[in-house]
Amino acid sequence: MSVTSRYREAWEGFWREAPGAPGEVFWDADPALTAELHLPLLTPHLRDAGLPLVDLGCGNGTQTRFLAGRFPHVVGVDLAAAALDHARRADPAGRAAYRQLNAADKGETEALHAELGDANVYLRGVLHQCDPDDRQPLADGIATLVGRRGRALLVELSEAARPVLGGLAQGPSGPPPKLAPVFRHGIAPGEVADDAVPRHLSDAGLTVLASGRAPLTTTETGPDGTPVRLPSLWLVAGRED
Repeated sequence: MSVTSRYREAWEGFWREAPGAPGEVFWDADPALTAELHLPLLTPHLRDAGLPLVDLGCGNGTQTRFLAGRFPHVVGVDLAAAALDHARRADPAGRAAYRQLNAADKGETEALHAELGDANVYLRGVLHQCDPDDRQPLADGIATLVGRRGRALLVELSEAARPVLGGLAQGPSGPPPKLAPVFRHGIAPGEVADDAVPRHLSDAGLTVLASGRAPLTTTETGPDGTPVRLPSLWLVAGRED
């Protein structure tokens, strides 16, 4: 069984069991705390805001629906068909399109690029969830989707997030309710070195145009009732002529 096949089964199981109500999944934060804050990091670097936008790893589509109100054509893609079932049910008006995609598969990303042309890409917390063997193929897939004119915005957990997650998982009562299913399905976040993310993009033929640090907000709350925010880094990448 390939690494990706194992992860596909894990994600299918997770999303089949996931509640449908908003905010019940660990990372399913309100777009006002996530995509809305990320877009200003991307927009100054866009060559063409009219290109299709691919929300890579869209899950249940919360961010996809927000993005669909800001770009002319948005496609949410995910490895798991069960995630896309959630996304489509939550979007009865069809504001966005949804497609199953293994972004680490060269043939699948090439086929989507052939259909859409160059695209802008948004992904939040995807690379660190991949098995190490899938990280470079995923970066290569991003490069395929952006082509010559697109730009990609990645928001990924930094190394500093690991002790925060470890503290949550090892609390007196075990992982909190929204985090426990993630571990139960075998999709605990992996550790990606901060300098590995730009290296993967560079090896895929992309140039990092801007980067910085910003928290990745979750739907879990701390003892004081405020949302748990995981240390993260963001990068905008694309090809330079």
